[in-house]
Amino acid sequence: MTFSLGIVGAGQFSGQFATLFQAHPGVRDVYVTDLLPERAERLAAAQRLTGTFPSYEAMLESKGVDAVAVFTQRWTHGPLVLRGLGAGKHVYSAVPMAITADEISEIIDAVRATGLTYMMGETSQYNPATVHARNQIAEGAFGRLFYAEGDYVHDMDLGFYEAYRYSGGEHWKATASYPPLLYPTHAVGGVLGAWRTHAVSVSAIGVRDDRDDGVFDRSVSQFDNDVSNATALFEVAGGGSFRTNEFRRVGYPSHIRESRFRFFGTEASMEQLATVALWQDKNGVKDISELLEPGPTLAPDDPSLAHIAPELRAAFTSGSAPVHDRARLPREFDHLHNGHEGSHHFLVDDFVTAVTTRSLPSVNAWVAARYTLPGIIAHESARQGGVRLAIPDFGDAPEG
Repeated sequence: MTFSLGIVGAGQFSGQFATLFQAHPGVRDVYVTDLLPERAERLAAAQRLTGTFPSYEAMLESKGVDAVAVFTQRWTHGPLVLRGLGAGKHVYSAVPMAITADEISEIIDAVRATGLTYMMGETSQYNPATVHARNQIAEGAFGRLFYAEGDYVHDMDLGFYEAYRYSGGEHWKATASYPPLLYPTHAVGGVLGAWRTHAVSVSAIGVRDDRDDGVFDRSVSQFDNDVSNATALFEVAGGGSFRTNEFRRVGYPSHIRESRFRFFGTEASMEQLATVALWQDKNGVKDISELLEPGPTLAPDDPSLAHIAPELRAAFTSGSAPVHDRARLPREFDHLHNGHEGSHHFLVDDFVTAVTTRSLPSVNAWVAARYTLPGIIAHESARQGGVRLAIPDFGDAPEG
């Protein structure tokens, strides 16, 4: 069985995934649409896609499109996903799932009612540190896990100004102020992608930005936001906690590693920094850096990346790490670019496999809710000065 896919949004990110979807043996045709038709035309021509649609509405009305992949601005995903499911299309969505609890609830209801496939493409699900921790937890190597940390530390100066100008147009500063805690899944998903639990409460603190350049200015911000750095402490079901950082003003080499993780158990612990990763138990310390280090699959100066800020290119060039199980991937991916520490190949394959076999993908709607909703509640906690708030849970995905 194969299916046809429509890509929604022809920005800097979607082109990398268009190549992979087009190469996957489970995908028959790939189309694209964008609010700026010339961008869709350029992407279709560059990637030799099947064709373009003049609008998302036209794409949804087409009986020739079976699924859509949403790569639009982060606060637009929820409504676009709901429209896709409502039109009878399977949906792949970039992160985050949505920016309100109501949108998340509506997506879960729609998936349950339609039986269609929904997947959120959280890259940290296949971050090498998360993969290794997931394997070690399954083997009981940590003992009882009781604490973890996940960071998404990406300074605005390292490529984000260019990215927001590209996507936001004339009024880009209004959207560049997007609240850090409403983009939580790279940190939360990396922790919960290994630790099979969910957050039940949170207390968060935000740091007001002081750059005074019109970004993170509440009078300019579309989101009434002046916070550029935020920290959240979560309580988890079954006992224990984890902490996440979302930093947009930070002296850290995010072009080397923008997400990093730590896990602590009663028998062992694991810590990852920018250039080193360690496994530790009561007997000593083992350097596991090589196990978690992806090799490059594309040169940073490759012409296909010319439109992307140099500081952001590492996210599009990293290949697989030794800890990744590439045997499950289609051989068509063997010599294609990867990205975000080796995750892109696995995310595309997860979605295609789920659609073609009618099985639940790794980051299905219920998992996506557990990766996304904690950040939404944390954002509200920070706005209330750190008050501890309960986090609703939609439960596990239904079996079968």
